[in-house]
Amino acid sequence: MRLHQIHSATLLGLDAKIIEVEAAFNKGLPSFTIAGMAQASIQEARHRSQSALCAIGFHFPPLKIVINLAPSDLSKQGSHFDLPIALLIALYDREIPPNSRRSWFALGELGLEGRVKENQNIYPILLSLAEQGYAGDILLPKENETLYRSIPRLKLHFINHLQEGINLILSPQESPLEVANLPFSSLEIGGIPYYYEERYELDFLDVKGQEIAKRAALIAAAGFHNLLMEGSPGVGKSMIAKRLRYILPPLSLEEVLKSAKARLHEQGELRYEALRNARTPHNTSSKAAILGSIGAGGEPKPGEIALAHGGILFLDELPHFQKSVLEALREPLENQSFVVSRAQAKVEFEASFLLVAAQNPCPCGNLLNPLQECRCNEKEVTRYKNRLSEPFLDRIDLFVGMQENEGEAQSTQSSKELHAQVLKAFKAQKERGQEVLNGKLSERETERFCPLQKEDSETLLEAARRFGLSSRAMDKIKRVSRTLADLEGSEAIQKKHLLEALSYRRR
Repeated sequence: MRLHQIHSATLLGLDAKIIEVEAAFNKGLPSFTIAGMAQASIQEARHRSQSALCAIGFHFPPLKIVINLAPSDLSKQGSHFDLPIALLIALYDREIPPNSRRSWFALGELGLEGRVKENQNIYPILLSLAEQGYAGDILLPKENETLYRSIPRLKLHFINHLQEGINLILSPQESPLEVANLPFSSLEIGGIPYYYEERYELDFLDVKGQEIAKRAALIAAAGFHNLLMEGSPGVGKSMIAKRLRYILPPLSLEEVLKSAKARLHEQGELRYEALRNARTPHNTSSKAAILGSIGAGGEPKPGEIALAHGGILFLDELPHFQKSVLEALREPLENQSFVVSRAQAKVEFEASFLLVAAQNPCPCGNLLNPLQECRCNEKEVTRYKNRLSEPFLDRIDLFVGMQENEGEAQSTQSSKELHAQVLKAFKAQKERGQEVLNGKLSERETERFCPLQKEDSETLLEAARRFGLSSRAMDKIKRVSRTLADLEGSEAIQKKHLLEALSYRRR
């Protein structure tokens, strides 16, 4: 049997898409063609591969060589395709021993003398492959071996030269799966570890008073429920939002890898954290910056909602964001994903995030302040509030009106104590068999995991009639009630949980 295919990958936004690199050697005028929407960096691989193959004594056959990158309708780029292309050509007439046949994956740029070199796309591709659970053997440049070995769940082989890659495929060596060795605290549930950090750079002890808002923040963190805080400037809205990140639920290994991938894309930092990402775009950000876009060459560019996947998206001064942006957020808030479509491409970004928002009660901010006079007239206040549509507000689980603290208000709980409660609620949700947290349950999952007693169902229906609650709002109330029960360690949702959940609805 001969080798006719090797896997490689191209980056599509934050994700790696596996590419089949195929080779055909046909009768005809000698030529070397690369097909499959290959960008200039891949077309140049012909010259680098030819030079590297000649350097190891390879003689090109008098045939028409066609390299195809499948799927052919996906744009591909990156000099890391050099290695798989050269390996396919070098092995075109070599028989692969039966005990050497396996799925091979190769990434690496070639020097003209055949040396295998590092490429900036390799690390994010490997992070994405680990997240996807790729099971094949992967050939990589040895010069970055230490960094690559930090990525768990992959079978890695390291080479310095093209000839080493050829020899390895003909006589492969076993490579064990790299294991996760993350230096974080962990919580094991059902044999699966979930990682978290016990560091609280910003502590809730710094927030004086505002007990209702801090209670709502705890509920939001424990169940990933969307939170909107309204209050005068300086009451502590931003302080609470910035501290939420440190009490969020722990992460699975897949989520740690997703977080590292987003951080690498945005900041170029090659490190793991057991803290969920937090994004704070400014209210002047464009629609493309928030939602994502597709470049002129068909390259997807993730926006803030994709970079916040699995973490927090904090929108301060919420009514000042473009109305078109706020309305577009309704889709990811409902579906936990967002599709960007253009004539040349269509890309879906994962966007399951905890929305935390803050706003003033009026344009000047003093409407609720007993010590300052509000300078806004009724028309200005109405226009300001109307920037947020009812369908958008209906997707907010928790609404908190914050008042000015009077006297010497004190803090009652630290971030460490709040985090311990979140871990308790997280464990209850996972042991119940939930794949997602309470705030992200589907309608069917809500019926399964958030059942109400008959009397409580009647109470909820009465509240829906009185306050005009939609079916979506009723489901959200059930999910918040479920989180309140989890925080208390209660297996069943009780009436007090339902009533507290109702108290956080905007009316």
